[in-house]
Amino acid sequence: MSSQTPGGGLGHHRGSEHPALLLRGDPDFPRSPQRRHLMDRYTFIENFNNQGCPFKTYLCYEVERLDGDTVIPLDEYKRFVCNKGPDQPHGPHHAEFYFLEQIRSRNLDQNQRYRLTCFISWSPCHSCAHNLTTFLKENRHISLRIFASRLYTSNRFGDYQKGLCELQEAGAQITIMTSQGEKRNMLTQF
Repeated sequence: MSSQTPGGGLGHHRGSEHPALLLRGDPDFPRSPQRRHLMDRYTFIENFNNQGCPFKTYLCYEVERLDGDTVIPLDEYKRFVCNKGPDQPHGPHHAEFYFLEQIRSRNLDQNQRYRLTCFISWSPCHSCAHNLTTFLKENRHISLRIFASRLYTSNRFGDYQKGLCELQEAGAQITIMTSQGEKRNMLTQF
């Protein structure tokens, strides 16, 4: 099955097929009446193709429970969020704010281990990286992987490099994806 990879547009996600990223219009899209709301193909390509400079940030995420060497996908925890501007209800907030809000509302069992995987159209700004770092420090039973389509380089919200380094030091794995869908470690560029 071909999966849609953030950063690669219509590439392949190496290592595994990624059902969290199935889009409406894909031949493998589930036909079940209980399917969750998924991102449409146009929105995905517009925001995860590494080209252009979209004004929105989309964050697709999944939650997996770790049991020894076994990874158990929690399909009901596969979602996406988007930032909201000042002109929108409950705005303005970055996508990472809504992501953390949703994860916190799940009250994940502190006696279990979990891995959060995020595919995000822009890497976190300094402020969001700080909030994610704080979250990881407060929730040692949760690990975080971030695959970013674009590197956010504006210092409007603080020193983005410092924020990403702090996030990595807190245990997050941060990867930037190339337009060919391949991944390379974002922090090796600093």
